[in-house]
Amino acid sequence: QVRLVESGGGLVQPEGSLRVSCTTSGFTLDYSVIGWFRRAPGKEREGVSCINMNDGSTYYTDSVKGRFTISGDTAKNTVYLQMNSLKPEDTALYYCAADFSCRNYGGHYYYTSPAYWGQGTQVTVSS
Repeated sequence: QVRLVESGGGLVQPEGSLRVSCTTSGFTLDYSVIGWFRRAPGKEREGVSCINMNDGSTYYTDSVKGRFTISGDTAKNTVYLQMNSLKPEDTALYYCAADFSCRNYGGHYYYTSPAYWGQGTQVTVSS
């Protein structure tokens, strides 16, 4: 049974940093595509970033490029999203998701609908 459990969310001031984690079980992380989505208040859920654990390639939506970094640790079955220079508009419920496709094309981030989702962890950026 696939399970994704997020942790590490919280309250942070603008320009601060936070790292959220996704601990996985029930599948082999080494050969997976896994990533992060978020839903801000009053907005649609959007894809933030993904990593292809087969080759280490990573992709990001435009609004977080240069500020967020996704990484994975197969020994710990965990994927991380390091978020720096946080802005109030980054406030959202952040979800870990697995088993989908993602890519950059023409400078934009595209992704399919994931098969598996975590419950989410809240990130609030506010002074």
